[in-house]
Amino acid sequence: MTGEIATIETLDKPDEKTGAPRVVIVGAGFGGLAAARELGNTNIDVTVIDRRNHNLFQPLLYQVATAALSPADISEPIRRTLGRFRNIKVMLAEVTGIDTAAKTVHLDYGADVPYDWLIIATGSEYNYFGHEDWRAAAPGLKTIHEARLIRQRLLLAFEKAELSQDPEEKKALLTSVIIGGGPTGVEMAGAIAELGRFMITRDFRKLEPDHLRVLLIEAGPRILSAFPEGLMNYAQRSLEGMGVEIMTNTPVESIAKDEVLAGPHRIRTGCVIWGAGVKASPAASWLGIEGKAGGRIPVEPDLSIAGHPEIYAIGDTALGLSDDGKPLPALAQVAKQQGGYIGKALRRKLLERKDSPPFRFNNRGNTAVVGHKAAIFDFGTWRLKGRIAWYLWALVHVYLLVNFEKRLLVSTQWAWRYVSRQRGARLIDENAASFVPSSTQRTET
Repeated sequence: MTGEIATIETLDKPDEKTGAPRVVIVGAGFGGLAAARELGNTNIDVTVIDRRNHNLFQPLLYQVATAALSPADISEPIRRTLGRFRNIKVMLAEVTGIDTAAKTVHLDYGADVPYDWLIIATGSEYNYFGHEDWRAAAPGLKTIHEARLIRQRLLLAFEKAELSQDPEEKKALLTSVIIGGGPTGVEMAGAIAELGRFMITRDFRKLEPDHLRVLLIEAGPRILSAFPEGLMNYAQRSLEGMGVEIMTNTPVESIAKDEVLAGPHRIRTGCVIWGAGVKASPAASWLGIEGKAGGRIPVEPDLSIAGHPEIYAIGDTALGLSDDGKPLPALAQVAKQQGGYIGKALRRKLLERKDSPPFRFNNRGNTAVVGHKAAIFDFGTWRLKGRIAWYLWALVHVYLLVNFEKRLLVSTQWAWRYVSRQRGARLIDENAASFVPSSTQRTET
């Protein structure tokens, strides 16, 4: 492969009804939406398929889980996002397979969608490393449902602790365990520590700050392994200053609803959160090929799949290489750049009969927020930490939101939270299971 998209004469098969080439995009995350936008309002028949009816800004999902934002602040119906493009159809369905010979995508309800060009942008999911039974007790942060579940468990734990008459039970309920020391784990640990201390200080009468315990558990020798040591040290000091206990070189042995066994430690807990690793969607199995590095699909320099020049994989699904030969990270900026690239490349190929150069990733920095007014930013050649990094983190994340309305909503809420420290999304589903602890005697609160 030379990195150029295959010639239009061999693969451009126009739709029988419209006479336009058919492009199917599976997945409406960062990459899928970026590709769809580039193909919008052209003479190309585009179909976007996703099992959810909304796109989701996953980097801020931890703020939904910790009651800083509501789900609607970081998500939007796909039909609303793409509705202005006359040539794009949206389908709410789950893909179950791909027939590369017939060039069709199989859907869960039995229908097939034909394609001439196919873009796979199905993202990733959390990897429990063979312990799928842990998923129910330790949800990750990939969906709104998981974020709301974590929020529910966190808030319920505080309510249970307020009612409990047993000091040891109070401490167990107010112990949160985050497994995985990557950016998600670090962000969750800091956010839970801030949320817990704020609520105990302001809203709960029978809880004390020393009841709160937040543990960040990492099996490896250090947290934030993808960041330089100096930034990691700053993040670790910041977390520890917020009261977060960091346990490295501590593999998890077992997880139950209210208990974690990690190394020699048996920890009673009110909430467990998983952030220890991800794996690609099962897209490789749909194509009958072997995934690499967590199930990711190896791609050519033009993001096509070897042996299938009409099929492209982008984002967390794809295993692309940077200029130095290292795998591209599973980050939102990679998916968005790849989606924009492939959308433009297909548009040029199909409408202008021009080839595009190979994809090149433009690294705009790797970041993690540690807490209120503290973050780290790694740009490779230079680095930022502290309040300036936090401002830049906030600016970048607001910019990446799907539209002006979401940017305005999130900016306003962040500004208010910055001043007041209030979190307005602290809602518990009234249909949740009974949360009165066994040791509780109902008394006036």
